[in-house]
Amino acid sequence: MYTLYGIKNCDTVKKARHWLDQNGIAYQFHDFRVDGLSAAQLDNFAAHVGWETLLNRSSTSWRQLSAEQQGGINEASAIALMLDTPTLIKRPVLDTGEQLIVGFKADIYHAKLL
Repeated sequence: MYTLYGIKNCDTVKKARHWLDQNGIAYQFHDFRVDGLSAAQLDNFAAHVGWETLLNRSSTSWRQLSAEQQGGINEASAIALMLDTPTLIKRPVLDTGEQLIVGFKADIYHAKLL
């Protein structure tokens, strides 16, 4: 079974959940805020897709960081920030067991999952 990681009130996560439901794809939802996120999980995500892909630089949370935090970003600091503030993670993250798909675009889900 797939696992969809995100935050339940995120519009993009809602779209991904709706798409999965409409296409009859079984998944378990893991809410970062409710269910948490371990350093090992985040390290695993970063190992598969890269920390740059995971870091949502267009989020409100990113814009609230200081220029110093943004400018000095590297893998270690990005992972620490994402663990501390999960809204910095680009959502959703879909774990199919074979691949991680970060973000939601219906055409990409269609191509990779159907």
